[in-house]
Amino acid sequence: MLSLHKTRLKFAMPDAAETPRSADDAVARGRSRRVGLSAKLLMLTVSFVMVSEILIFVPSIANFRNNWLGDKLRTAGVAAAVLAESDVISPSLQTRLLHATGSDAIALNDGPTRRLIAMGAMPPMVDDVVNMSAMDASTAILEAFDTLMNGAHRTIRIVGEAEMGMSGSIEIVMSEAPLRTAMLGFSVRILGLSLVISIITASLVYISLRWLFVRPLQRLSANMADFGEMPEDASRVISPSGRTDEIGEAEERLATMQATLGQTLHQQRRLADLGLAVSKINHDLRNLLASAQLFLERLETSSDPLAARLAPKIVSTLDRAVGYTRAVLAYGRAQEAPPARRLVHLARIVDDVGQVLGLVEHETIAWENQVSGEMEIYADPEQIFRVLMNICRNSVQALQGEGDPAVVKRLWVAAEREETVVTIRVADTGPGVPPAARANLFRAFQSSVRPGGTGLGLAIAAELVRAHGGEIALEDVGPGACFRIILPERSSELTRSRSVPNGGRKTEPEALNSSDESAVVLRQG
Repeated sequence: MLSLHKTRLKFAMPDAAETPRSADDAVARGRSRRVGLSAKLLMLTVSFVMVSEILIFVPSIANFRNNWLGDKLRTAGVAAAVLAESDVISPSLQTRLLHATGSDAIALNDGPTRRLIAMGAMPPMVDDVVNMSAMDASTAILEAFDTLMNGAHRTIRIVGEAEMGMSGSIEIVMSEAPLRTAMLGFSVRILGLSLVISIITASLVYISLRWLFVRPLQRLSANMADFGEMPEDASRVISPSGRTDEIGEAEERLATMQATLGQTLHQQRRLADLGLAVSKINHDLRNLLASAQLFLERLETSSDPLAARLAPKIVSTLDRAVGYTRAVLAYGRAQEAPPARRLVHLARIVDDVGQVLGLVEHETIAWENQVSGEMEIYADPEQIFRVLMNICRNSVQALQGEGDPAVVKRLWVAAEREETVVTIRVADTGPGVPPAARANLFRAFQSSVRPGGTGLGLAIAAELVRAHGGEIALEDVGPGACFRIILPERSSELTRSRSVPNGGRKTEPEALNSSDESAVVLRQG
């Protein structure tokens, strides 16, 4: 954790050289966005309404043509019904009738007979026949567009059923140009009406969608840009509008994410400051410990039996403390050093932990080293010592917090080998780990369950175990807490290390000086 003072928090503290470039890129992207969401929405709405109007226009123009032709047939049919009984129709009456229907000739078909009701000058050649009795929807649409495209100079004959109680059919011969002119006028009116409807509909839809979607999205975008400038400012966290739809849910999720990110960045900044302070303190502490080492080395030559017996242990403890201070400074610069693996007796490491913590002759806590004296592991002894030291210290603190003398206070360490895996268990009879603390149990500054604790012990232990290629977990066995450490083996190294006779075994065998960064545990023979 102490390396955080050297961590560059680019999100909260961007480099000075990067900030202008990012700002310029953002401005350039904003300028390149010519058409915004609102404009796209408006264009799409107008386009969809116009497509709808076109789909409506197709049957409308066909229906207009049928109605126009039907009116001409009805007018001619009424005249034919009135004049059917007359043997002779005057030319003037025929002219008025032809003018009223806009036709060149009118005829009545009654069964086998056909009677010419009115006719002007010799009518032109008929180009097409329109049978209104056999007209269906598809035919009407096709013929309507045919009239618009080709009806300017054609003559058509219209055939329809006679009315007014007459049998047979009515036929009209006329130019198609007036029909085409009327259809074009109808199309222009439909187009104008469609434009008006499109504008009104598009405006209403645009205003509604802009109010419901575009403005909230613009608010989200503006808030994210504002929050990105200073994520640690809690006042820049978005305030949800209280909507119950998806946008409201997005606002709530964004607010939660921003609050969490702000807290994380604030914590990272505090950890960076803490790391810098600890590095300074650690530097001075290392000098003090070095001085204490010099004084204690003189006690080793003392004639006092008690001093001679305790001095080596105190010197060994100070050596470890000095090593820890060096490791702290190294950790502030990078990560934990790779494990320096050796073949070691696990029971002796556990004994050292008990002596350093004062558990061998403790008044209230029963200490048990249940590790077999023959148990050997291939690991970094200092790092394994730190792992067990941190876990056992937490257990001691938990047991000392029990004020009732009737409560059993026991702490023990056990180990077993199963095929290629060594499992170490550190257990106590304390109050255990609260459920609320288990989620962040191995995270620095978040795993402490004791008031005033930092939560670094278990985080360091977990990191060292992972460096050995193993894993650490809390077993839910109760009562108390039981930590399980699993270290995998590499049997090939075990065979090589055990080939050296006991009497001639080196303290640091050359065969075991591996540069592999994955830690292993060796099989016991």
